[in-house]
Amino acid sequence: MNSMQVISLTLLSVLAVSAEVLRFGRCPKPAVQADFDPSMYIGKWYEIMKLPTFFQKGECGTATYSTKGPGVIGVLNSELLADGSTNSILGSAKVKDPAEPAKLEVSFNASPPGPYWVLSTDYEGHSLVYGCRDYGIFLMEFSWILSREPTIPEETVEKLHGILSSIGVDVSKMVPTYQDEAFCSAMIQ
Repeated sequence: MNSMQVISLTLLSVLAVSAEVLRFGRCPKPAVQADFDPSMYIGKWYEIMKLPTFFQKGECGTATYSTKGPGVIGVLNSELLADGSTNSILGSAKVKDPAEPAKLEVSFNASPPGPYWVLSTDYEGHSLVYGCRDYGIFLMEFSWILSREPTIPEETVEKLHGILSSIGVDVSKMVPTYQDEAFCSAMIQ
């Protein structure tokens, strides 16, 4: 094996271990929310479902967005861990191209920015977020269904699953986030 094959095999191994949704192919280029208004997106959202990620290990997930400046949104993601502690991380999301404000790039700490594309939102009930990165012949996908409340109607979930399925996402891999009010009250908001 030459050194390039070893590097490729190592990268693939790392990605397979750290990202649960890795598959062959190239990232799709889905349509995003038309006329997206970041100012209406501000506030608290509850995580309803997600494609599994290596960086989220808890339940009761929330994302709180705030205005930081023109084209920049502050991000506070929080979750309740199994030991009862709250895990939170601060970041920012930036509009990459003002002509497509629903295509944001989000970054946390010193991490490189990643795609955060709002595929669908009504601002008051649901949001469907998708991100994808190409790694050679593989792609790694992220997706979240968010709601302004800890629950969401099943018909809304089905509609959002339809959007994801239409771009090739295997929605059977999505996992629900536990949002029980009594259980999640342990999380310091």
